[in-house]
Amino acid sequence: MNHNTLKSVIFDQHDFIRNFDIVDREYNFDLNANYVLVGLRRAGKSTLLYKIVQKLIANGTDWNQIIYINFEDERLQEFTANDFNDLLLIQSELSDKKGWFFLDEVQNINGWEKFARRMADQKEHIFITGSNAKMLSSEIEKTLGGRYLSKYISPYNFREFLSAKGIDCSNQAVFGTRGRGKIKRAMEEYFYFGGFPENINYSDKRGYVSSVFQKVLLGDIAARNSIRNINGLKLLMKKIAETVKDEVSYSKLHNILKSIGINISKDIVIDYIGYAKESYLIFAVRNYFSKFVEKETTPKYYWNDNGLLNLFLTQEETRLLENIVAISLKNKFGADFFYLKSQNLDIDFFIPQTATVIQVCFSLSAAGNAREIESIVHAAKLVKESKNFVIITYGEEKTLETDGIKIEVIPIWKWLL
Repeated sequence: MNHNTLKSVIFDQHDFIRNFDIVDREYNFDLNANYVLVGLRRAGKSTLLYKIVQKLIANGTDWNQIIYINFEDERLQEFTANDFNDLLLIQSELSDKKGWFFLDEVQNINGWEKFARRMADQKEHIFITGSNAKMLSSEIEKTLGGRYLSKYISPYNFREFLSAKGIDCSNQAVFGTRGRGKIKRAMEEYFYFGGFPENINYSDKRGYVSSVFQKVLLGDIAARNSIRNINGLKLLMKKIAETVKDEVSYSKLHNILKSIGINISKDIVIDYIGYAKESYLIFAVRNYFSKFVEKETTPKYYWNDNGLLNLFLTQEETRLLENIVAISLKNKFGADFFYLKSQNLDIDFFIPQTATVIQVCFSLSAAGNAREIESIVHAAKLVKESKNFVIITYGEEKTLETDGIKIEVIPIWKWLL
């Protein structure tokens, strides 16, 4: 790889980061550690690296110590694993001080893992981002041997979304009429189009989300896994979207596809779902009561951004509401939350860590939704670990007392804050 080209890429990136206006996010980094940032494409991983660079510069680091490479830069098409050592050579040419290395979308370079391990072993400062199966936390632990901390980066949560739009979400704003109005208007946008950071600046928000989905589907899933049946993959994603809030097995999804003329085996369905999870499109939530095998094979699936889910739905606000709750719980508790389903019980979410039972209901005043309250009361009697009981709605708020059980009914915008 030509040295002058590499230097040009590095200096251009310096100029870009220097002038980049960054919205603060709710992530903290120990600058004495090395990190791998993983997550969905366009979730803001690169921007977090920019923030780290700006913080280093503000604290006295020189720009010549910063080696930032975005491996999606078309000038790096000829870059191979053999060229990684040139980054060390260039940094030593630019500065006598220890460098800081930022490798963005490094999974594009085969063999990057060996360089990453060597850098960590040499006590270099290094931050890495990636967006596909090779960058899963489990895979990182296997390939990097504990040398790096893995941090999952999601699209904006609702507080970050409000901050990016310049909307105050302090207690004063939440309880003030005008401030509350702004927050609720922003909630509608976040509800339907999700939290991709760049999408805030687009007028065609659905179009932007669609472009991200196509990039993940065709690039991170189909191309990397040599999938030829693109139509089957797309229809499977659509059917998974239509099952959000319902548990579903591999066999059921296979039969649904078969009924509409998509002849792929159940094993292929399992593979495709695995690829979608590895690319951070979807995630699974398991039944607290199920045996291990059933937990793995009959979960509920949710999408890592509401905008992605909404590409497939028409007037399915209840699914969107439950999905946005699932995203928030995943970002806070990882895999340590569940749904509750047995012969006598059907509860949307249970969080053992906080002993909280959650039902999601778009509107309690709608006909037939008294069963949500009945389900909570039933859970209080059957699940001895439960202590806190919540019903999340789109806009309703009150406190209920039934059979000695106190239930907080809270609108989604307030719950997310």
